[in-house]
Amino acid sequence: MRMASHWTYAGWFTILRLFAGAFWLVHGIPKFLNAAAYMPPSGYMPQLVQKAIMSQTGFYHDFLLNVVTPNIYLFAELVRLGEVLVGCSLILGVFTRFGGLVGCFLALNYMAANTEFSSWTTIGSLDAVAFMLSFLMLAVPAGRVVGVDAMLVRRPAVRKDVIVPELVEEPPPAPPVDSSSL
Repeated sequence: MRMASHWTYAGWFTILRLFAGAFWLVHGIPKFLNAAAYMPPSGYMPQLVQKAIMSQTGFYHDFLLNVVTPNIYLFAELVRLGEVLVGCSLILGVFTRFGGLVGCFLALNYMAANTEFSSWTTIGSLDAVAFMLSFLMLAVPAGRVVGVDAMLVRRPAVRKDVIVPELVEEPPPAPPVDSSSL
């Protein structure tokens, strides 16, 4: 049985990268087009944060209450901008691994805000799919095939060593030792 070449795997990861980028863009662009439905004071973002504050405890609850809530406009803007930038990063294949890292961060925050860590249904959630797609883009160099990352990566220079023969003078051979004189 013959194994597939690395180009076959690279092609599949490119398709997956484009899908992941489209996924993030589909979720991020509407937040810009219909800002009133998403942004504070009465959009989806403040509602999600309030729901998360009610259902969380510990560090994440304190973070949402003391950091996110007073700066809700900033965080709402960062979330929608982050989604669009992750999508653009993955579609164009530029800084793909960093885009994957930011996508993982966003998806984990969504999962925490929706209390999806508390049940097995998390595996089938849309946030878990977003996390897995983003994690794959973080783990593999998917942007190096059909993407800007391919142009940014330094390829090792091909060394063309020229071999120049050297003449090394050898010392004259030592005279033979006469064993009878010993």
